[in-house]
Amino acid sequence: MTETKTGQKRLRADAERNRQRLLQAAKEVFARDGASASLEEIARTAGVGIGTLYRHFPSRDTLVEDVYRNAVVQLGEAAGQLAETHAPLDAIREWLLLFVDYISTKRIMTEAITALGGSADTLYAGTGDIMRNALADLVRRAEAAGDIRPVADPFDLLRAVAGVLYVSPAADPQAESGARNVIDLLIAGLRKT
Repeated sequence: MTETKTGQKRLRADAERNRQRLLQAAKEVFARDGASASLEEIARTAGVGIGTLYRHFPSRDTLVEDVYRNAVVQLGEAAGQLAETHAPLDAIREWLLLFVDYISTKRIMTEAITALGGSADTLYAGTGDIMRNALADLVRRAEAAGDIRPVADPFDLLRAVAGVLYVSPAADPQAESGARNVIDLLIAGLRKT
């Protein structure tokens, strides 16, 4: 392990790969088995030993928190990546589609996150700002390019998409399809004609 300029420890490349595999495996196993998912099963699914899991995540709560935080961080980082690789309006659409995946992760992790008790509120505290800033940057870029009409509050786009997902039961396969349809409607409504 080496230290970054800020004094945080940076993982070796192989350790970081193991950590990412564990996060992905945990997301899958928690989705399938709920909050009581076996940590041994998570390690097995990731293809690592239980000791590797505990080196990265000393407790079940730490693992749950990091799975959720990882989903939020990936969503935030995706905005910058999409801005570099897509036309402004396409970047908004693609990011909103990623937001649907994020909400799906949050919904499947709800039982495990709720089991955290009071620390769940702390976990949720900074996520809104990450999403709000990511989408606002994409929207302002599209406005500056003249692709869309002015948007008073970009967060309204997230409210619309999340609303479609949350009015359906978590297991409803049509919820994500409906949210994707709403994204296309929102994009059409934003577009300057």
